[in-house]
Amino acid sequence: MSNRGFTWRHLKALNQFYLNGRTDAKITDNNYIKNVLMDQKKLIRYKSGNLKILEVSSSYAAFYQQNLQTDYERYEKFLIEQNLESDARRRYTEDDIRTLMFIASQKNELGKNLSTIRTFSSEIFKGYGSKYLENKPGLKAAVCKILNILDFPEKDPKNLQWRLVVDCIDPKVVVLCENIAHLKNPWKAIDNSIELWYVGGNNIGIIDYISAEKLSKPLYYSCDWDYHGLSIYSRIKEKLKSKSSEIVLLIPYAFDMALPVNSPHHNSQWFFNKVLSGLKAEDFPDKAKNLIEKLIRKNKWIEEESIDLLKVLNQYN
Repeated sequence: MSNRGFTWRHLKALNQFYLNGRTDAKITDNNYIKNVLMDQKKLIRYKSGNLKILEVSSSYAAFYQQNLQTDYERYEKFLIEQNLESDARRRYTEDDIRTLMFIASQKNELGKNLSTIRTFSSEIFKGYGSKYLENKPGLKAAVCKILNILDFPEKDPKNLQWRLVVDCIDPKVVVLCENIAHLKNPWKAIDNSIELWYVGGNNIGIIDYISAEKLSKPLYYSCDWDYHGLSIYSRIKEKLKSKSSEIVLLIPYAFDMALPVNSPHHNSQWFFNKVLSGLKAEDFPDKAKNLIEKLIRKNKWIEEESIDLLKVLNQYN
């Protein structure tokens, strides 16, 4: 349910259903609420004789408890603790809130190498464009409040590199992630003793700081299945080899999640005139090479965020 498209307004109304059984909030603009909760599951309906009121069926409470309550309570607690407005007028998306939570958890590291607003937006709000924060002044104000800054600097630091980690007390495995998406939603990983590291792009240098104890754990790499993500894997594999350590590439379990290479905000292209797009064939098992060749042939890629981390890890246990 990660792509349900909720804003804080929708989440407040869904909680109001749970508490009161009805709401007059205008929430049918959300496709998940309209198509799934109303049309498919019949959990929400218009009040008889009054189309301005929505009410819920007797099955709604159980569905809410199982699928929505934990997230809502986690978000509300965070917004209150950070002294950020938690009323329904806030236009935060669910991903905005998760990103704010991630920023708060990493505020010391992010503050040490504070970037320009466009670099910060591109890296931390990846997928929404470099101007995302500039175009959402309320969200920008929340970020500045969390980081305790008045504004972003005009220039990036010379060596911009963040050591962003979601720790767990006794990790069974360590997953190195190309993107931040899994670190923004880390609770299932933590509950399953999985430690997450962000090592995307220029952040590969943080591998030098992985302790010998962590290197003794099974290491996995999670990435976008495109040229850039897979070439970074080869660089990481070489870096770890010099430290006498191995890493396993997490291979997606389904091709149907693949997207066209020309997707919005996606800039990695395949090289059709090179074998395996120029990737180091010896770094990939046959199963991975077969998937890469299929992606190249169909000019598609698989986004890391669409891959269920626990499900893909279960293939190796």
